[in-house]
This record gives sequence, structure tokens and C-alpha cells, in this order.
Amino acid sequence: MKHYTVLKKECIEGLKLKEDGIYVDATLGYAGDSSEILKRIKRGKLFAFDRDQTACDYSKEVLKKIGDNFQIIHDRYSNMQVCLQEYGVSKVDGILFDLGVSSPQLDENRGFTFMRDEILDMRMNKEDKLSAKEVVNEYSYDDLKQIFYRYGEEKKSPFIAKEIIEYRQKKEIVTTMELVNIIKKAVGEVYFHKTHPERNIFQAIRIEVNQELEDLERVLPEAIELLKPGGRLVVVTFHSLEDRIVKQIFKKYSEIDPMVKGLPVIPLEYLPKIKLITKKPILPSEEELSENRRSASAKLRIIERIR
Repeated sequence: MKHYTVLKKECIEGLKLKEDGIYVDATLGYAGDSSEILKRIKRGKLFAFDRDQTACDYSKEVLKKIGDNFQIIHDRYSNMQVCLQEYGVSKVDGILFDLGVSSPQLDENRGFTFMRDEILDMRMNKEDKLSAKEVVNEYSYDDLKQIFYRYGEEKKSPFIAKEIIEYRQKKEIVTTMELVNIIKKAVGEVYFHKTHPERNIFQAIRIEVNQELEDLERVLPEAIELLKPGGRLVVVTFHSLEDRIVKQIFKKYSEIDPMVKGLPVIPLEYLPKIKLITKKPILPSEEELSENRRSASAKLRIIERIR
């Protein structure tokens, strides 16, 4: 299974791994990061989450070759806190999020890509009920338009939503290339080839299907609470919507509460819980970009729990 782990060296260094520490890989994927973590925590424990059963099964075999001090949890990372409690874990030394779609998922005919003709699906967990096919065939015009605006930041969203509604009155939309052609017709050849709106629309549908931003907004505060003092949280994002959420939540928890900022003595509970290790995001090197073009949009942010 070919998979390129983006910013792997920087992520592992950012975690400041301890040999006996407890760590969470919130986005196991195909064990690129987890393998490196497990090699370095011989007396520790790794908990790894993924909603994709195929990834869980594959990664279990990979990690077994390194050690047995790991637990793979087939669940979405937004359930992290509850799942860890079932294993008696309330605090950890570090958490890693490598967001987005893995290379194998893009390559294994799940409808994530607009480059090939595949069945519209886009589910990271094949057991989930909602797929891209349901979104494009069952959502209302207003819902489609809002999703395309919010998650795809596509200015031609009304035209694309209208064309989808009109097309599906005659025929169900089944494949990725059907959808690409609908988008092209909605925006015109010139705009289509100049700006490639299909990228934005496919991203928007994928985010809706997998509830990616809602999960991220919910889990980051919980992840911060899970960290021990000195523990690190490392997050790799792949588009501006994800990065904005991460940046805003890190900012909130790293600053003094504005309500008490001017007081001569600030109560402990109003002091920052974290410090920013990266003031600006770490970006892929030129060498990495030459090896993997999919890393071009990646941004890495790191924080440390201070109390």
C-alpha cells in the first residue's frame, strides 16, 4: 500500500516523544506517523484512531512488526476522549492529527477524485450511511449552495447547485465525471479551465459527507484537555478552512481571557492553558514538494500544554 506521510519528520520532532509516554495518533491512516511513534516509545503506549476499517486492518499488520504496545480504535477522532476512558486513560503526553484524505483513499476508487470516473461515494468510513451520491441527489438547492459556499468557498455555487437540481430531475447522478461535466456546464468552459471549480465542489461534498470541520471543532478543545502539562499537540492541515479552525482554537487557549486581562492578579483558571510552539505554520520543504505534490497545501502547527 503506497502512502506518503506529509511532514513526517517535523511531526515526530514536534511531539517531543518520551520512551514511556502515552500518545495518540488521531488519524492513523496507513501507519506512516504511527510507525515512527511506536519505534520511539518502547515502554510507552500508542492509541491510534481511524474511521476507515481498511486502514485499521492494514496498519495493525504494519505496527505488529514494530511492537505490541499499541491499540487501534475503529472510530472517528471526535470520540477520542470517551474511547480513551474505556482504556483507563485520562491524560496523554502527545496527540497528532494529520488531517485530510490519505493517498490510498484517493487511489482506491471511492470517488474522492475528480481525475477519474468513479462511483460517487467519498465516505472515509464505508459503514456510514451518507455518501456523496446522496448529497448531490437528495439535498435541496439551498443546502447544496450553502455547502459549496461554506466548505468549498466557490463563488459560482448558485449556478452549480441549480445545474445539479436540473440534471437530476432527468437522471440520477452516479459518477464523478457526471458531476464534473455538470459543474463545467454550470460555469462555462472558460471559468472551468481557468479556476477548476470542481476541486472546490468535491472538497465541499467530502467535508459534508464526513462532517470533517464539525469533528475538528469539537475535538481540539478536548484534545487540549487530554494533554498532561508539557504534552504536545501537533496538527497538519491541508486547506484554509481546517487551518483557520486550528489557528483560532490555539489562539483562544494560548491567551489570557480578555474579561480579566487588566486585573493586577489573574486567577489561575483564566491563564493560558497552552503555549504556541509554532507562531507561524511549518510548511513542506522544497525537497518534500518535489517528492509529493499532494503536500503543497500542508501546514503544521504545534502547541504545548503549560498547566
